[in-house]
Amino acid sequence: MRKPFLAAFLLAAASPAAAQDLSTVQIRVERIAPGVAVLFGAGGNIGLSYGDDGNIIIDDQFAALTDRIVAAIATVDADPVRFVINTHWHYDHTEGNENFGRRGAVIVAHENVRRRMSADQMLLGELRRASPRAALPVVTFAEGVTFHLNGDTIRVTHIPNAHTDGDAFIHWTNANVLHMGDTFFNGILPFIDLDSGGSVDGVLAAVDTALGMVNDSTRIIPGHGPMANRGDLIAYRDRIRTIRDRVAAEIGRGRSLEQIQALGIANPYGRDSDFVPPARFVESVYNSLRNPPRRRGGDNRHHGERG
Repeated sequence: MRKPFLAAFLLAAASPAAAQDLSTVQIRVERIAPGVAVLFGAGGNIGLSYGDDGNIIIDDQFAALTDRIVAAIATVDADPVRFVINTHWHYDHTEGNENFGRRGAVIVAHENVRRRMSADQMLLGELRRASPRAALPVVTFAEGVTFHLNGDTIRVTHIPNAHTDGDAFIHWTNANVLHMGDTFFNGILPFIDLDSGGSVDGVLAAVDTALGMVNDSTRIIPGHGPMANRGDLIAYRDRIRTIRDRVAAEIGRGRSLEQIQALGIANPYGRDSDFVPPARFVESVYNSLRNPPRRRGGDNRHHGERG
């Protein structure tokens, strides 16, 4: 499954949506638990809660795909989408917000998601213009929010300074499903958005938090890649931790970024053709450790720091 996933992810993240050919993208639906499904297309994986109380989706990919996403949801439940929950601000997860908002959906996200979408941002060296008002979350939270819908308790929890500063987990407690957004890339080394307050220690802390929420039966939806289980998540954590700790040790020895990259620390876990090649991931880890993010509000404590 690795090659199709990589191709789809490169389409989703390597260039602006306007420059991509999304005309051939098909939305695939997989039912993963009672009342819960996942939609795969281009961009971040979409979680779906469906049932008597209507549809809730987690992220909404690209604006050009909205009609296809709505049609795919209708194969499961013909009701309209009542709520959209964003896992973070990146456009491959939120560009459909405006379309769903105009269709009557209530958009929900962490307060930093609205803050970043409301202003110009840098992403992958590209200036992303502020989103239109109709695309912005209208309900925001600082720590979390809970939905009691479709026979389940759906807990949305803020995860600080991981992939970004506005990440959220979505946990279906009865169905035993966890959507981790881009704190989990299943299949390749992750992209950590340092410009948006992300950090390698935050990613590791996020994974540790997730491991405390799941068991061997939990279905885990990653931000990108195929469905996963607890074993996949443990393997992901161990890869990231190994690289992080090796880079930290070399920083302690006074080595430069170029000297550390030359060691090939991340080479066993990725390829130069990947969206985030091993050397680039080492650079992200190096910069993250040398310049840890400050949490908003003056709180510089960082969960998961390992020194």
